[in-house]
Amino acid sequence: MRPFRRLRPDLASLRWKIAALAAATACLVVAAVGVLVHLWTAHDIRSRADMQVFNGVYSAMDVYRRTGTPADGAELDPADLPAALRHPTDGNRHTAYDGRVDADANAGPTMWAGQRTGGPGSRVLAVRVNMSNDFHTLRQLDVTMAVASLAALAAAAPLAVYGAGLLARRLRRVSETAGRISAGDLDARTGPTKGRDEVADIAATVDLMADSLGQRLRTERQFTADVAHELRTPVGGLLAAVDLLPPGETEDLLRARVRDLRGLVEDLLEISRLDAGAERPVRARVPLGAVVSEAVTRTGLDTEVTVAGVISGEVIDGEADAAWTVETDPRRLERIVSNLVVNAHRHGDTPVRVTVEDRTVVVRDHGPGFPKDLLLHGPRRFHTGATERGSGHGLGLTIALGQSRLLGAELRLDNAPDGGAVATLRLPD
Repeated sequence: MRPFRRLRPDLASLRWKIAALAAATACLVVAAVGVLVHLWTAHDIRSRADMQVFNGVYSAMDVYRRTGTPADGAELDPADLPAALRHPTDGNRHTAYDGRVDADANAGPTMWAGQRTGGPGSRVLAVRVNMSNDFHTLRQLDVTMAVASLAALAAAAPLAVYGAGLLARRLRRVSETAGRISAGDLDARTGPTKGRDEVADIAATVDLMADSLGQRLRTERQFTADVAHELRTPVGGLLAAVDLLPPGETEDLLRARVRDLRGLVEDLLEISRLDAGAERPVRARVPLGAVVSEAVTRTGLDTEVTVAGVISGEVIDGEADAAWTVETDPRRLERIVSNLVVNAHRHGDTPVRVTVEDRTVVVRDHGPGFPKDLLLHGPRRFHTGATERGSGHGLGLTIALGQSRLLGAELRLDNAPDGGAVATLRLPD
């Protein structure tokens, strides 16, 4: 039976999410650094050009005042002088940036500086510096940074995937441990993990939770075993006392109730032994059909048994399945089958059919079916599920499941599409 849904988080996707996040962060960092370098370099180019033309005008003005002619590189009222320098209102030096690009004239971004040679209305002495080469170098720097960034990203991405994989494997280990605990393996532990981080804290917490849960369950199981053991003697004495009562309706009612109480105590003791791992199967090779038929007969309930396609009313003579033998513990197998049949009659509805084929035993009723909670979480003690499935102490399926695990068999509980509960017992090869 598979009463628990195993925890299977998609940790592979977590690995890629972490890797993608690391790659995106790296891209943002690279882009930010590239933009800052570009802006700083462009500002530095303009600052150096500004200083160069400013100093150039100073030298050219000194030469012009001494010789009356512009120095090399200086011009008087050039035609393409920016408007900001063409009509200055004072005699100070001024600079201006012209970002126009003239492909025909092979001219690019230019930094200008100008100063009037005399008072208002005098000519403007100007010096220019072409920054095309500098900005070409800037574009090459941008391309170089982009290529280097892509190369660094290509090298960092596998490292990010590898690092995320390490984290995912550690998380998967914790997840698998939690899944085993939820499936009933209270001895499952994550154990020590590498590193001292949040994953290690989670692993330690899961192990601590398992220790605490295991201790509580052991305490409860021991309490149940002790109570059942202590009740066994007084219940036996009570049953003996009932036998001394005079025959009558009261005696029959008391005897039935005392027998129910004794059955409950025996069930509790059996569950306690199964929980403690004290039970050991005694295996023998037996005909499966005959054992199942005998178990159904002992219940005394009207049940139809089918073996290898042969139907014979309530039970069969066992000859039809003589070739179908299994190596198992016949007493425990009978216990499982009888519990399933009794549960089908008590909580389901007739007809109840038992089918034996190969190594599989199927018990089906035509009642309301198993409740969803039981199919999701498995049978629980003293819990019978939905109200429409009747009353009872809810130990029959728990015992059947425990005995099945002891035999290495699989007990699966389902509901038939057309209604009714279906219990399938599949014995191991």
